[in-house]
Amino acid sequence: MRIAIIFAISLLLGSGAAMAQEDEVAKSETAASATEKQTESKDKPVVMLSNEWGKAACAAWNADPVLTKGLKESGWIEGDKDGRGFRIIEIYRSDCPSSPHVQLKFVDKDNAAICADAGPMFDKEWDFLMYAETKHWIAMGKGEVGPMGGMMTGKLNFQGSMWEAMQNMGPFENFLLLFGKVPSTTESCN
Repeated sequence: MRIAIIFAISLLLGSGAAMAQEDEVAKSETAASATEKQTESKDKPVVMLSNEWGKAACAAWNADPVLTKGLKESGWIEGDKDGRGFRIIEIYRSDCPSSPHVQLKFVDKDNAAICADAGPMFDKEWDFLMYAETKHWIAMGKGEVGPMGGMMTGKLNFQGSMWEAMQNMGPFENFLLLFGKVPSTTESCN
C-alpha cells in the first residue's frame, strides 16, 4: 500500500510539474503572439493625419534627438502661451476639408521637447498651424520639399511665429520628415 501511495504521489507531482511547464509554454506563446500583433499593428499603415497617425508621429518625434534635444536647446519648448505648460502644433490635409484637424501636444520633460499626446483638438489656441494637400505632405515626408521651399511655393501653409520657425529650421525639417517615417495610407480622409 505504501508503494501505491508513493507511486500515486509521484504521478501527481509529475503531472503537476508537467502542467506547470505547459502553463509556462502557453504564457510564453501568448506573450509572443501579443508582441507579433503589436509589431504588425505598429507597421500597419494608418490614415495620414488621423488620430492614430498622430500617436505614431509622437513616437517618431520622441525618437528623434534633433526634435527632442534641439527644440529644448533652442528654447522653443519654453515659448508656451501664457505659461500653460505646453505647445500645440495643429496640422491637417487641405484636400480633406471635412476631416478633423490633428493636434500634437508638446511638453518640457526630462530636459527635452517631448510629444506628450496627439489627437483631436486639445486646445483652441495652437502655437503653429500647418496644412497642405496630401501630395505635398508626401513630398515633404520624402525630403523632396523642405520647410522653406514649401512655404515659399505655397505647398505648405504655415501660421505662427515665422521667427521661431526660422530659428529652428533643422528641427522644422525633421518634423516634416515625420510624414515619411510614419507608415500611412492616403486613400481616404480620416
